[in-house]
Amino acid sequence: MADTDERDPFLLFRRWFDEAKAAEPNDHNAMTLATADAAGRPSARMVLLKDADPSGFIFYTNLESRKSRDLAANPQAALLFHWKSLRRQVRIEGRVTPVSDAEADAYFATRARGSQIGAWASDQSRPLESRFHLERRVAEVTARYLVGSIPRPPHWSGFRLRPEQIEFWQDKPFRLHDRLVFRREREEWTTVRLFP
Repeated sequence: MADTDERDPFLLFRRWFDEAKAAEPNDHNAMTLATADAAGRPSARMVLLKDADPSGFIFYTNLESRKSRDLAANPQAALLFHWKSLRRQVRIEGRVTPVSDAEADAYFATRARGSQIGAWASDQSRPLESRFHLERRVAEVTARYLVGSIPRPPHWSGFRLRPEQIEFWQDKPFRLHDRLVFRREREEWTTVRLFP
């Protein structure tokens, strides 16, 4: 990690993210989202990063999904990027808040039409009686929105994780890895290196 990157975690993240975009064969923006419910039971799943800037890291989902229910009960979460081909990972922890309706509407409008239809058709994380039932719902939504734009469903939106800590991990020979942690203290970032 270059010394100039050790002052701003977002500049370092953007550089690593761009390098992952060029190197990873699929889904360079895939990240593990870890949540916990009100009782502290953890759950982790893969989601896609859709935007990142100093205000936070944004992803979108069905608001009736388990992850959304967890975040409503406990808004603390963690993200993990693992770019295997680059032998790097980035761990991010912080508080999650909903994005604005305008942000969700704007992003939803950019999604592929099939993904928009899927957002209407899926009761994410709830039992599905058969694959045919899902396909029938997709056909019904497709018929409903045969022409024109598809509005964002009221049960679909996004979240922004505002980081309180970001750790950059780079593989090194003999397991002497490079670990740099940024911690937010008020609105300033401090850094510390960790033993591997």
